[in-house]
Amino acid sequence: MADFVGAVDQGTTSTRFMIFDHAGNEVAKHQLEHAQILPRSGWVEHDPVEIWERTNSVMQNALRHGNLTPADLAAIGITNQRETTVVWDPRNGRPYYNAIVWQDTRTDSIAAALDRSGQGDTIRRKAGLPPATYFSGGKIQWILENVDGVREAAEQGHALFGNTDCWVLWNLTGGPDGGIHATDVTNASRTMLMNLETLDWDEELLGFFGVPRAMLPKINPSSHREAYGETRTSRPLRAAIPITGVLGDQQAATVGQVCYAPGEAKNTYGTGNFLVLNTGTELVRSQHGLLTTVAYQFGDSPAIYALEGSIAVTGSAVQWLRDQMKIITDAAESERLARTVEDNGGMYFVPAFSGLFAPYWRSDARGAIVGLARYNDSGHLARATLEAICYQSRDVVEAMEQDSGVHLDVLKVDGGVTANDLCMQIQADVLGVPVSRPVVAETTALGAAYAAGLATGFWGDTDELRTHWQESKRWEPQWSEDQRQEGYAGWKKAVERTLDWTTVE
Repeated sequence: MADFVGAVDQGTTSTRFMIFDHAGNEVAKHQLEHAQILPRSGWVEHDPVEIWERTNSVMQNALRHGNLTPADLAAIGITNQRETTVVWDPRNGRPYYNAIVWQDTRTDSIAAALDRSGQGDTIRRKAGLPPATYFSGGKIQWILENVDGVREAAEQGHALFGNTDCWVLWNLTGGPDGGIHATDVTNASRTMLMNLETLDWDEELLGFFGVPRAMLPKINPSSHREAYGETRTSRPLRAAIPITGVLGDQQAATVGQVCYAPGEAKNTYGTGNFLVLNTGTELVRSQHGLLTTVAYQFGDSPAIYALEGSIAVTGSAVQWLRDQMKIITDAAESERLARTVEDNGGMYFVPAFSGLFAPYWRSDARGAIVGLARYNDSGHLARATLEAICYQSRDVVEAMEQDSGVHLDVLKVDGGVTANDLCMQIQADVLGVPVSRPVVAETTALGAAYAAGLATGFWGDTDELRTHWQESKRWEPQWSEDQRQEGYAGWKKAVERTLDWTTVE
């Protein structure tokens, strides 16, 4: 029997392939970044062909680094940046347009029109999502309406849509030569096109966006032995390995953090922040700006739902300090620079580069740095950037407690930013609860591996997976309650300054 499970983790800034053993330990990985294409203000794109080439490379290199062969893999899972939209020609595998990334705001007029017409209420009720630039439906509509020939191609069956999980899966399973056009319930739940109760595409929602049903992939459970096929021998691994798990990245992290019981939650710190609370088989309709979404579905078992708070810009704010402001040379330097000051010096930074996501959902907001005094320096800006990550997470935690009645006793965290000890200490201080990081911090890939391995019997059940989770580090709150309340009040004032900055048609 093969001793390992692999996971493709196709993220916003990079693609990696990770290999795990039976205990959930990382055995090997390889990772490559891809270009961030910014054609104009508010537009964010990726080259799908580059993403596929990176996927090829990281799979081959991870196996080589681990001195493994494809025969050592029992199964492969896929996890991905959700909502990022690819439309391609199945006859040749060529994208009709660059992938439109989840952060992109070009569809703000589409989202606003849906709300004005009253259709937004139907989307909230059926799909669990507010009309927003974030989700895939408006991006598909934009491509159909603005890229020459795509509408006609779609009506003739010559245009396929998928989030990047679907694009990678289709290519791994043969591409133009019989590639499988499928997705899972978690990715489908991020489109504004799937009915959360039926777990199927909804004709009324498709009509709102003018999306032909033939463009859409088949919706499968997140973990399924037969649903996703095998890698083709003409593809990067040159072997037939079963692909048995697909999960959107934040749901994958929820699985990797073993949040399998109602009331368990995790917060992933990546390009953005994503706090997910398991609500079990119950659909909880948010009244406080959160998303109702599918957490996962394993095999023939009922779907498990979740409340999610999605924050657009957190880790990418640190990237902004590096790439645009050029005050740091790498992400780790943000911590060193922030430690040169005792506090934020009265400065707040609200990184609303793409508007504000949960719990505000304000596409008219734009980034702002407020409270500046003459003595503020780059250390204060670095500190304010880390605090922005943590205050945005508190906004979501408060909304989640109001919706669910669940008070967090501890916050499980994962993702790249958790390597920043100062940021995690600030998070504990801002929330007033302990923050816990697992031994395997990259739980997104681990969750995809778990989903794939459960489908093949590599792991027996979720109880077995729970035994693998181990805490690496815990941060306890150090601020007084007065400090906490004063800091949060300043943050709320700063957020107010970002609103009504742009006009949405």
